[in-house]
Amino acid sequence: TNDMLYTNLSSLSLQENEFVCPSTGKPCSCRSISESNSTCTSGQGMDSVEKVEPVSYSEIDGSTYTDKELIFPPELLLRKSNSLNLSGSGGLKWFRPLRLQHLLELKSKYPDAKLLVGNTEVGIEMRLKRRQYRVLISVTHVPELNVLHVKDEGIEIGAAVRLSDLMKVLLKVVTERDAHETSSCKAFIEQLKWFAGTQIKNVASIGGNICTASPISDLNPLWMAAGAKFRVIDCKGNIRTTAAEHFFHGYRKVDLARDEILHSVFLPWTRPFEFVKEFKQAHRREDDIAIVNAGMRVYLEEKGENWVVSDASIAYGGVAPLSLSAQATKEYLIGKSWTQELFQGA
Repeated sequence: TNDMLYTNLSSLSLQENEFVCPSTGKPCSCRSISESNSTCTSGQGMDSVEKVEPVSYSEIDGSTYTDKELIFPPELLLRKSNSLNLSGSGGLKWFRPLRLQHLLELKSKYPDAKLLVGNTEVGIEMRLKRRQYRVLISVTHVPELNVLHVKDEGIEIGAAVRLSDLMKVLLKVVTERDAHETSSCKAFIEQLKWFAGTQIKNVASIGGNICTASPISDLNPLWMAAGAKFRVIDCKGNIRTTAAEHFFHGYRKVDLARDEILHSVFLPWTRPFEFVKEFKQAHRREDDIAIVNAGMRVYLEEKGENWVVSDASIAYGGVAPLSLSAQATKEYLIGKSWTQELFQGA
């Protein structure tokens, strides 16, 4: 390997017996030292060479090697992404567009194409359930679907944003904004803690989880309860907005036409005395699918000496073929005083 590829140093700047260390990318003389130690001096026999006893892995102190990790090749960081068009066996087509317009054109040409980000759902369907999808479109490199903007009214989240990236922004937001604005953010943080493993959250996307429309999705009941809005775009560029609670129509069925895709999600800030809470019951706490889950929201207003429920929303997962709003309970709560008797009646 040419060491010059990984550093800004030229060969003229290196002193004699120095080379570029692959661990730090800086000049060092460890090679010359190791070479001199392994070479016998003139006039000396093999008996003068220090003998080294074999060492097992269990006897090695790994802490001494903390500074020896290889650097990531800088030229790979500078490599520009290109749009891709690949063909596989059986007529499979795989695309990676770089612009939203290109994605919409592909969706218009292949309306039944599957959109991918982390491939955590479609990959299972194709490998284990033997589903056959002729056209796959990776949307990981479409900038418009990767936006993550904190605005005055709430957070705009692109459909291709990874769950781990959303988690980082939510953690930052709750420390920077007023506490009453981030009740829904805190609920999502708590739910994401127990959502799959770190590796899955690093690649799985918001839009993929929503559009899969699993009846036991941990996040969809929260989107519904928190009053989130989904922005949908068609192949002609027309955008419409729909409430999360109206987006799910049945078992893995959502409010998307064949020529539409989920563009982004808008999560509004909560108001003073508005509270959002998550719930999940599973066989074990970590990395397990839910038996039942829920998202709950209540907005209280002070009237005289009482606190009255001005608005409320409760959504459940795992109790029906789709995430379901408890509409009757919502209507029962609104307008009543916030008391223990109200809880029992609800």
